Amino acid sequence: MSAKHPRPRILIAGISGGSGKTVVSMGLLLLLRRAGVEMRAFKKGPDYIDAAWLSWASGHPARNLDTLLMGAAGVVSSFARNSITNGANLIEGNRGLFDGFDAAGTHSSAVLAETLSTPVVLVLDATKMTRTAAALVLGCQKLDPRDSIRGVVLNNVNGPRHEQILRAAIESACSIPVLGALPRSATNPLPERHLGLVPPQERGGMEQIEQALLKIVEGNLDVDALLAIARGAPSLETPSEQRPPLPDGHGLRIGYLRDSAFSFYYPENFEEIERAGAGLVPVSALHESALPQGLHALYIGGGFPETHAQELSRNAGFLASLRKAAEIGLPIYAECGGLMLLARSLIWKGQRYLMANVLPFDVEVCDAPQGHGYSELHVDSPNPFFAAGTVLHGHEFHYSRVVGMDEPLQTACAVARGAGCFSGRDSVVSRNAMASYTHLHALATPEWAAGILTAARGFAHSQPF
Repeated sequence: MSAKHPRPRILIAGISGGSGKTVVSMGLLLLLRRAGVEMRAFKKGPDYIDAAWLSWASGHPARNLDTLLMGAAGVVSSFARNSITNGANLIEGNRGLFDGFDAAGTHSSAVLAETLSTPVVLVLDATKMTRTAAALVLGCQKLDPRDSIRGVVLNNVNGPRHEQILRAAIESACSIPVLGALPRSATNPLPERHLGLVPPQERGGMEQIEQALLKIVEGNLDVDALLAIARGAPSLETPSEQRPPLPDGHGLRIGYLRDSAFSFYYPENFEEIERAGAGLVPVSALHESALPQGLHALYIGGGFPETHAQELSRNAGFLASLRKAAEIGLPIYAECGGLMLLARSLIWKGQRYLMANVLPFDVEVCDAPQGHGYSELHVDSPNPFFAAGTVLHGHEFHYSRVVGMDEPLQTACAVARGAGCFSGRDSVVSRNAMASYTHLHALATPEWAAGILTAARGFAHSQPF
């Protein structure tokens, strides 16, 4: 069974990465919220940081949509479940509109727009160009089989004359409107560092950031026209959802680290645990002296432990409680930043900081990425969470690497795609702890939530913590 519902929606795409689509997306969200329009936001692809900023700008959790990880049906189902029929839904693309998994642009923002029958607005960095901008837009139109590009927003426009020439060139050659022109700015209101934007969880002065964004977009975006494009999107056919059953989680308490050092979590991962009836217990590795009593499993997501290394290292009581929990067999699932916390030490900018010493190695943060992109892991060895033969599809983006191994390590997964921890292997296992550089999305890998719940139930029956 399926049904059709009007879901006003628009996809903000770029000609390339760094075109300004995040500023346009957040600026538009802020303007519409101020006007009293209810908004929901989505981010194409696996991305924690942009999604966190979109959550802040929209006032609601932003969801990731990725046809490679979730499949077309999973994307449609997630969008239908989390979008709204009144107000508007904004999807921010990633990289360039047609940039995807391969030369054919598989799993690109354009494919996502097609999957969700969503009109597209292009953001174009107009630095040092005039009529060439029209050629770029025209080329995108030529590659677009659905004629879904409905308008253009110009970024880094150098004054009224520059804007006038750009508008005339694009509108005459491409027959679509220019819907905004953002002026060149000497400062970026969204500070960046090695993984991209600094997450909002680490930022102060959010009111100043909001005002800086509004100053850029106010009067420079045709908000009414953009909202009309969203409202003109066709009704979306959504199949009835059939989510896989989960082990019973009632009575289980699943802890997770949540603070400015560990903030990389997909909302759906938490929602799947709660759907099973388990309780979630937030814990701060920065501010609490020990893990709380009564946990049946612990989930440590990614983040920036390196920028908080001194604070984490000084919290010796917490690190000791984490090490003790691992020693008595508490199931611990750790991704990327979580792997770094479980290591013996973390090396950052020439300084060594002691970590939890659950895993017998150090991690070193490098100047260049050590792994970046989609990953595929094949489970082939015993571990607390996944059956042998399970294929895990995820993604990785890390500047750190494993160093200083004093003994052979037990690993659970062969790396079919990606960098992993080392030598074609990922997912280090020690007792009931498992740490990987791959991030998993619960809707893309339903085995993840089931594995957490099953391990937690086993621990609850054997030795409550």
